[in-house]
Amino acid sequence: MVLRFVQLKEQGGTRILAAVNDAGLARRVEGVDTLHALAQAAVAAGATLAETAQARPLGAEIDLAAALAEGRVLAPIDHPDPAHLVLTGTGLTHLGSAEGRDKMHKAAQSGEQLTDSMRMFLMGVEGGKPAAGAVGAQPEWFYKGDGSHVVGPGAPLTSPAFAQDGGEEPEIAGVYLIGPDGTPHRLGFCLANEFSDHVIERGNYLWLAHSKLRQAALGPELLTGELPADVRGASRILRGGQVVWEKPFLSGEANMSHTIANLEHHHFKYDLFRRPGDLHVHFFGTATLSFSEGFQTQLGDEFEIGAAPFLYPVRNPLAQAEAKPVTVRSL
Repeated sequence: MVLRFVQLKEQGGTRILAAVNDAGLARRVEGVDTLHALAQAAVAAGATLAETAQARPLGAEIDLAAALAEGRVLAPIDHPDPAHLVLTGTGLTHLGSAEGRDKMHKAAQSGEQLTDSMRMFLMGVEGGKPAAGAVGAQPEWFYKGDGSHVVGPGAPLTSPAFAQDGGEEPEIAGVYLIGPDGTPHRLGFCLANEFSDHVIERGNYLWLAHSKLRQAALGPELLTGELPADVRGASRILRGGQVVWEKPFLSGEANMSHTIANLEHHHFKYDLFRRPGDLHVHFFGTATLSFSEGFQTQLGDEFEIGAAPFLYPVRNPLAQAEAKPVTVRSL
């Protein structure tokens, strides 16, 4: 059974879509060269991605380890027009996720009053896993950008010149295609580094929207089917090839205060996000941040996030863009 898909390029630059089994054996999917094209074919056929791929001849075996080492592996999803790929996410969705956020925001309030972050978290704990057919509590929601903000394996995560921090957020992201009738179709899940500016966010929690307008890295593979209820991995930061910070992270619904279905409902309930042909990458949140433990990243640090059942980790170095003065002209 095909469970994973990886996008990459041949030595000459031609794009390939690879189907990968649990053992890591990768074969070329003939007739399509992108996951987007395979997903469109699956929707048209009323079939799953795996069924659609297996209905086609599978080509020669692909050495993914070599392709990763040579920088030929791409992000697992993209759109010919990046403006039609929407990056969004939810926060305070994991058990324990309020602690780090609460530390950042508590200084803005005094006395015994709960911070807005803690109130939002408790709403999720109480109502984030509704009964079948019911609507649960709304999560925190944010916008990260469009397809131009998607970073592939090994590529730098680049902070804007004005950023005050560049910090990792180890997460799972859902990937979706909106069908011709406006129905969201989940293609699968990716490991991800949601990447935020936590210094900006700490300054005032109302700056959360600013802190999230950053790039995000996706792991090499798209995992099809249902996400396991208990996902366990590790988030690491390397400096000069040495691990300088490391901590386990948990995801999956067993470790979350919301169901994935509830998070999906509160995103796709908006007509704006059911525009036929659009792709969506939606980040489900985390409870693990190096920043909340006082760690300060440096340019050149490498983020590494890995977790089973994903075969390949997310690895990206930290960089910063040069300043680009912007002048508004009146016409």
